[in-house]
Amino acid sequence: MSMRTEKIAKAPQKLESAPDKQGSLKQNGLSIIKFCLHTHGKTGSYFLKDHLLLFVKSGIYTVRFGDQEYTVRSNEMVFLHKSIRIDYEKSGEPGSEFKLDYMMFFLNENILEEFVRFSGYKPMYPVNELVPVSIITVSPFTQAYIESLKPYFESPDEVSDGLVRLKFMELLYHLADSNNHFLLELLQPGHNKNSNISKIMEDNFTNPVSISDLAYLSGRSLSTFKRDFQAMYHTSPLKWIRNRRLNEAKKLLLETPLTVTEVCFTTGFENIAHFSKVFKLQFGLPPSEFRLQSHTREDEPGQGEPLS
Repeated sequence: MSMRTEKIAKAPQKLESAPDKQGSLKQNGLSIIKFCLHTHGKTGSYFLKDHLLLFVKSGIYTVRFGDQEYTVRSNEMVFLHKSIRIDYEKSGEPGSEFKLDYMMFFLNENILEEFVRFSGYKPMYPVNELVPVSIITVSPFTQAYIESLKPYFESPDEVSDGLVRLKFMELLYHLADSNNHFLLELLQPGHNKNSNISKIMEDNFTNPVSISDLAYLSGRSLSTFKRDFQAMYHTSPLKWIRNRRLNEAKKLLLETPLTVTEVCFTTGFENIAHFSKVFKLQFGLPPSEFRLQSHTREDEPGQGEPLS
């Protein structure tokens, strides 16, 4: 999959208006979204606001995180940890007119805490390192559970909020029975306690993250994250991200052939007009004029010649 220059969609919020959505069940931050489309290779990027369990009923869904690639095929499931950016490629099977049929289960922290209290499940040993992406075993019980959701999507308005929550709990029970290590990772408290703030900021400054997302990634409360960040950088996280994005945009304008629109989206800005405005405030010229003037200076006689 090639580098994306489009907006990074924040999931699950942006998925509710996706054209290939067949239906959804929602309750207090929990979402089950069903998709079905015909595609020979559709690519894009997500920033995951919540934990995601993705089940492929038919077709192929490829996920890339960092330098790792994971291929999820028919009747397979992948777990994606919250607060990470992923790139994806969707493809249907050739023998079915390239049909891709899949479901996305978004889990927030509340349902996990409720599951722990309700089930009495306790991790038996600590997990030393978080695995952001992992393939999950799909047992016959889990497959039967997936099939049981069909009538719910056919009449979503008749499904109560409590029943949606109960179906999420049922899914977690199935996974607990067949994937013990997965739940150990998911339920392990403090897995990223006091993580390196500078690395988190460098890894995520182009992603559509909130300050709460960054605090979570660092293993800190929001107030502690802001205090530690201020002590380290002597500015606010929002100002730091804006300046870091602008400096990266300046570099891309000078060193790459990317269009201004591509530079805007690549560096994490979501609006061209806003990007041009803040770029001009920072560097004195709008992006297109800045690039043109920089290239004009380079082409002037005597520019770039060694001093005698």
